[in-house]
Amino acid sequence: QVQLVESGGGLVQPGGSLRLSCAASGSIVKINTMNWYRQAPGKQRELVASIPRGGSTNYADSVKGRFTISRDNAKNTVYLQLNSLKPEDTAVYYCNAHTVAIVGGGSFRSDSYWGQGTQVTVSS
Repeated sequence: QVQLVESGGGLVQPGGSLRLSCAASGSIVKINTMNWYRQAPGKQRELVASIPRGGSTNYADSVKGRFTISRDNAKNTVYLQLNSLKPEDTAVYYCNAHTVAIVGGGSFRSDSYWGQGTQVTVSS
């Protein structure tokens, strides 16, 4: 019922920047908290940043001061600005959205949806 599509990943040199986007579509009533996670090879998926519908943002200690999460509720889109990138930021980045959607029969359902992931590689 809800699809999340990420974009903006790529190859960048250390110290460089990228901007990731994640657009949600489908039978959306409301999107509550939106998150960015990442998973590096051989490691567990970790929460990078989160942004509630209203309220303060939260970041992993490893990205504080370098990454910025934002959202456009009118577009059902969340962004992640990645600055001062380091090789250890290399990972597949996933967006996640806690969403209320219309399901069959016209009822509402709250669920957590994931995007397909976008690769970020930081290397010289």
